[in-house]
Amino acid sequence: MDQAQPALFQLSLMMVAGERSGDMYGGELARALTARRPALALFGCGGKAMRDAGVETLVDAHQLSMAGITEVLAGLPRAWRALRLLVREAERRRPALAVLIDFPDFNLRLAKKLGRIGVPVVYFVSPQIWAWRPGRLRQIKERVRMMLCIFDFEEKLYREAGVPVEYVGHPLVDRMVPGLTREEFFRSAGLDSGLTTVALLPGSRPREVSVHLPIMLDAASQLASRRLQFVVAIAPSLDPKWVEAFSPEGGAQGLAPLRSGGAKIAFLHDATYDALAYSDLSMVASGTATVEAALAARPMVVVYRVSPLSWMTGKLVVKVPFYSMVNLLAGKAVVPELMQSDFTAEKLAGAVESLLDHPEERRAMAQELLAVKARLGPGHAIERAAEAVLRLLDNRSSSAAVTGS
Repeated sequence: MDQAQPALFQLSLMMVAGERSGDMYGGELARALTARRPALALFGCGGKAMRDAGVETLVDAHQLSMAGITEVLAGLPRAWRALRLLVREAERRRPALAVLIDFPDFNLRLAKKLGRIGVPVVYFVSPQIWAWRPGRLRQIKERVRMMLCIFDFEEKLYREAGVPVEYVGHPLVDRMVPGLTREEFFRSAGLDSGLTTVALLPGSRPREVSVHLPIMLDAASQLASRRLQFVVAIAPSLDPKWVEAFSPEGGAQGLAPLRSGGAKIAFLHDATYDALAYSDLSMVASGTATVEAALAARPMVVVYRVSPLSWMTGKLVVKVPFYSMVNLLAGKAVVPELMQSDFTAEKLAGAVESLLDHPEERRAMAQELLAVKARLGPGHAIERAAEAVLRLLDNRSSSAAVTGS
């Protein structure tokens, strides 16, 4: 027998993530799985976090990250090549399971192809079927062996549809811990710990930042006369120098004066949790960052803007009363949302100014956010997800042993 042949039969799992948050969760899940089963071989698609956790990434998730119709159309050839490569490797390596993380446009197609070759799928982080494209529920029932959801209300949807499901909670509950003390944070940022601080979270994708950050900085300049200071939280996936170049002074030394009032703005890379923990309120691009701000119980104004075509298409298919996950979980307008044409520097500055002028509103918002936080689970979501994956793996191994396959 060929000496390399046994490696092909090593117990392996495919893991596939295509966004920054999915890569982050995938890396944590990979560590939890191999801590329990060190012999597992993990391969698939991911980014730095998954590679650092020992996943052999045959496809770099950064190549697949797309937002908006224009980006998606341009990225389709890359996506199809990645899909074919992953299916070929699944046929060759025969993983015991595939763990697909979020990224539904890609992963549900992959799940269908994996099912055809006999690879069962565990899906971690549910597609937002409650917001749009509910027809995906039928696809999920046909293609997914187990759904691991991170929001409590999703569990009932899947149970009623006959999809095996387990609610594990939100992984961010355990991650939302500052890395610095308050004093260390303000010293490292070059800011005054005695001044009111506003955090700017423009998003984790270059397209988001290029659209959102200039408007946020314009709003900040309109607020600068109020003796405020600002901190831009740069996502780990972004080049800090590229983001700093958006500042009025080009971000020299990571710190630049705004156009009016001499207020300061610091640009900090990979410091989102610290920025949220120690700021008084935030301007936040709709997405995962709103959940992070809720976990910090930080008052916020949520914003977002996409291309006109993407916006019109979204209006036709998205059927929810709010855009931010915070308001969706609360079931009411806890935080202000400025979307698309409403997202202007003037309106954003006005919304922030209103919160600054009404501390009782900020306190009430913080209390509402604590209620939202309670709905995100008690923590240890990754550990529960790992245990669920391994139970399914063990059940599959036991069935194979009984049938002799």
